[in-house]
Amino acid sequence: MTLGIRTLGTPPSGSPLTVSALGLGCMGMSEFYGTADEQTAVDTIHRALDLGVTFLDTADMYGPFTNEELLGKALTGRRDEVQLATKFGNERRPDGSWVGINGRPEYVHAACDASLSRLGVDHVDLYYQHRVDPDVPIEETVGAMAELVEAGKVRHLGLSEAAADTVRRAHDVHPITALQSEYSLFTRDLEDDVLPTLRELGIGLVAYSPLGRGLLTGAIGAGGSGLDEGDARRAGRFPRFEGDALEANLALVAQVRELAVAKGITPGQLALAWVLAQGDDVVPIPGTKRVRYLEENVAAADVELTADDLAAIDAAVPRDAVAGDRYADMSSVNR
Repeated sequence: MTLGIRTLGTPPSGSPLTVSALGLGCMGMSEFYGTADEQTAVDTIHRALDLGVTFLDTADMYGPFTNEELLGKALTGRRDEVQLATKFGNERRPDGSWVGINGRPEYVHAACDASLSRLGVDHVDLYYQHRVDPDVPIEETVGAMAELVEAGKVRHLGLSEAAADTVRRAHDVHPITALQSEYSLFTRDLEDDVLPTLRELGIGLVAYSPLGRGLLTGAIGAGGSGLDEGDARRAGRFPRFEGDALEANLALVAQVRELAVAKGITPGQLALAWVLAQGDDVVPIPGTKRVRYLEENVAAADVELTADDLAAIDAAVPRDAVAGDRYADMSSVNR
């Protein structure tokens, strides 16, 4: 397995951060996707570092708070090996209840200090606003984030699920290194306005859920078989996993599987290779909490897709063929 590097943010307008070509999303190690086991998660993080996956992604809301604490434990003595990213803005209470989206400047500072404490570090390499607060001008939020850079607590700034105009306004205040948004064979809407804007401004794209929240691995079956009882994908939060929509989407997965088998790889590896092929400014961060899936994902970096392969994939999964919205509540994305 050979894992290269990619650069998020292009000079002169961007703020460049060099990361592993494939990152690791750590959310599921603590919440949302079934049962969690701390030692298994730590083992997976350590194996990721050994394989060259050094771009680690978390957020204060995951757990809530416990995912950052997990990374803090896992990175003891290895902080210098990683590019560490976390997020603020989806405010939750310790009991997990929801407060709301918060982009107020004073909260930006308080949230960052709390994240640094939980992670056990003196800075993070990339700090995102997790969701855009509709009640606070983006200029005010990013202005406060810029103060964190000046204080040495944060090296680079990012946004998540922001619209093209919002990204542009934020970038006018302080260079934005990366936008994190959902991007996969199953989610391509940002190709219309957002991705062209990122490339105009020299901003990288960090693709979360590059495996369609696991659908594209082929491990999820009819009726949600393959998912634990406590998995959020069974709870109505993600319409693509329900009823007729799930059936239609599994039919698309079957076509992905057929193409993957022809290349001697797994469906998930084909899906990740497709994301990696969309440009050197795109870095997928597939999430997993198990070493064997991590190793499978990393091997996707060695998959070469020809022009014919890419055309076949586009034909098998037409951009608008996926059934169902990606969230039951889409109000907080692309704004």
